[in-house]
Amino acid sequence: MTAPTGLDRRHERAYRPYEMYKTADEHEGGHISVSEARETFADVVNRVAYRNERVLVTRRGKPVAAIIPVEQVEFLERAEDEFDIRMANEALAELERTPAIPWEQVKRELGL
Repeated sequence: MTAPTGLDRRHERAYRPYEMYKTADEHEGGHISVSEARETFADVVNRVAYRNERVLVTRRGKPVAAIIPVEQVEFLERAEDEFDIRMANEALAELERTPAIPWEQVKRELGL
């Protein structure tokens, strides 16, 4: 495989759908410590709200929380709701396919 040309590299850098901070930014990779987040909270919230950025908050170098735009939280909640509904429908369908076990049989098998 040949090395990418300058044009290819430019397009490679142009598209980063989940880039949290610009690479020239002091917060490379979108990570910020808890103490720095506390000191610059209003700025971090503005970056998330108005620039649609994501910020991982770290403690001792390990991510412990994320600050993300509210639209993304709403999307995640809708996705979770849809997943829960699908799982509930599958459980109900399985219940309809599975014959009921008589209570007397359950008591006998459990030694009650």
